[in-house]
Amino acid sequence: MTARGTLLAGIAATVAACPLWAAKPLKDYSFIRGVNYGMNADQATLERDLGYARRLNLNSTRIWLNYQAYEKDPQAYLARLRNYIRTSHRLGFSTMPILFNGNGLDPDMLKPAFHPRGDAYVKAVVDAVKDEPGLLMWDIMNEPFTNSYWEKAAPDEKGTRESEITGFVRYYLSHAKKLDPVNAVTVGYTFSKELEPTADLVDVLSFHDYTELRSTIEEAYRVAEDVSRKFGKPMMNTETGCIARANPYDVVLEIAEKHKTGWYLFNLMIQGYWDEIHGLFYPDGTIRDPAAIAAVMGFYRNRDLTTILKPAPNREGHAERTLKAIEEALKDNTGSFTHSKTSTDTILDAAERAANLLESAEMVPMYAPPSAQIRFWREQPPDKRDRDAIRAFAYDLGLLLKKYCLLY
Repeated sequence: MTARGTLLAGIAATVAACPLWAAKPLKDYSFIRGVNYGMNADQATLERDLGYARRLNLNSTRIWLNYQAYEKDPQAYLARLRNYIRTSHRLGFSTMPILFNGNGLDPDMLKPAFHPRGDAYVKAVVDAVKDEPGLLMWDIMNEPFTNSYWEKAAPDEKGTRESEITGFVRYYLSHAKKLDPVNAVTVGYTFSKELEPTADLVDVLSFHDYTELRSTIEEAYRVAEDVSRKFGKPMMNTETGCIARANPYDVVLEIAEKHKTGWYLFNLMIQGYWDEIHGLFYPDGTIRDPAAIAAVMGFYRNRDLTTILKPAPNREGHAERTLKAIEEALKDNTGSFTHSKTSTDTILDAAERAANLLESAEMVPMYAPPSAQIRFWREQPPDKRDRDAIRAFAYDLGLLLKKYCLLY
């Protein structure tokens, strides 16, 4: 083979191995490892947050747009969107913008009178960024039926309202496709059972799953896969993972990998309205749940009782020595001629040893790690520390260590 032939063969092999965003729509989106995010951050914050995501080898974000925010200052809004997509692309991320949001749906949007307003907004947004190489696809509407207009409708009105919402979604699927025949379109449905009414128009089937059991998550995938086969369309899970819905990140990602499905976690940052129940990173780059981070990297917690090896913190006698250190630290050296007391630093040293043993063996709840409390006290001036609280804390850690290491 000539040198030129070798070069061309290498290029062809690279193209075959790596999905190119320009070759759209794709037949397979299983390579997507994304997070839901927003485009309201300033440039420094955007680059910082995406930097965290990049360290996890994530490669896409899904962001909410808003026609009302666009109408307040169209040019500034489009410039911000364009900058977001370009910044993300430079950092290694594709972008899925969401044009409309079904959450908090305004019923007036569903009326034909809204079309001139909606059409102008969609045209402006699509025309502004449809040629950006970082654009992955358009999500026409997020969760069309997750709103009070449909959920609280009287039984005899439910069908009519469902038809109204579906009509709106189908209209803007067609409208967006006319404006941009190249990039893929999808609809981010709340449940996979909702996919069929627009499956003929979308390029990609997309559903969300926040259900509570492995069996219900598997069922969501089964339904989506049935629709995928029926219509010959690829599928994705574009929202998943929630502490408050018994939908752990490490569980949903393990199942997504099993089904070879692209995904978007909700969401990237532990910040804002959803901070108590969603998110991977705090703004300073620390994390809440190492199991979630491991799962993003493809490593999952062992839940097989036949192979689990329980940690033994006292294997080398460190638990026993730690208990003695706590006992010694809690003995204040007071007598007839002296009133000296053990320093709080010494007590905290003994408590930290216990905390490190208990935390590394996962023998204590980690929603408020003992080491976090120790850090809190260490950052205070010694004369401002609550000595009695520190003593009680160290004593309780000692009891836990004694209990779990069977040191009786």
